[in-house]
Amino acid sequence: MSLALLFFACADDDSAASRLTLTGSSTVAPLASELARRFEDRRPGARIDVQTGGSSRGVSDAASGTADIGMASRARKDADPEGLVFTTIALDGIALIVHAENPVASLSRDQVVSVYTGGTVNWSSLGGSDLPISVINKAEGRSTLELFCQFFALETTAIKASVVIGDNAQGIKTVAANPGAIGYVSVGAAEFERDQGAPIKLLPLDGVEASVANVKNGSFALSRPLNLVTRGEPEGLAAEFIAFARAEAQHDLVDGQFFVPVE
Repeated sequence: MSLALLFFACADDDSAASRLTLTGSSTVAPLASELARRFEDRRPGARIDVQTGGSSRGVSDAASGTADIGMASRARKDADPEGLVFTTIALDGIALIVHAENPVASLSRDQVVSVYTGGTVNWSSLGGSDLPISVINKAEGRSTLELFCQFFALETTAIKASVVIGDNAQGIKTVAANPGAIGYVSVGAAEFERDQGAPIKLLPLDGVEASVANVKNGSFALSRPLNLVTRGEPEGLAAEFIAFARAEAQHDLVDGQFFVPVE
């Protein structure tokens, strides 16, 4: 090989070694993007591309090698491909939200199931106003949908959705714009938007307030780990980034996205 070709081959290797692609969960992505920006600042030459598409994509891309790191807002499942390593970087909860003007203060598990399966179609049946219920559901492939269905013992095919949404921001905007809507999103995202003036209300679950504080103390039952996923033990730049993401020095970024840091 000529010296010129050797130089370009080495340059290509160095370039590849300084780039990472992350794909997957739209819940994890904003935190991963903040972590990536700080990592790039501290490691000159590193470039990290963060793409969404749902936890299923993140797990699949990590398994196939399409992505260096997958993002999954759920725990490992028995059905996941063998050889994947899940590293938890934060914890999150899932809250049911309704419009702020909705007088309904809480729903039992049975009532939630009835609403989402079309058994209850008007808020008046639940002590609310005479207003049709607009059911906001997550798209297939989203781990938020999977965890919601698992918690309430629902089949995804049984849900009678009025609107299907992708990420938390879309869910919050949809509920905020519709007094008859009900949806479920990340606790931290909902808490933040409510405090910023969004006309939404977080419903308690089993008598426990939906809040980041209660996710942190373990009293809020509908919670989940936020994971970075690799094919085998992470190596090279991926290992550096994951260690960086888990470090206590990054807890301010986790707190800033209204998640719970992993101690």
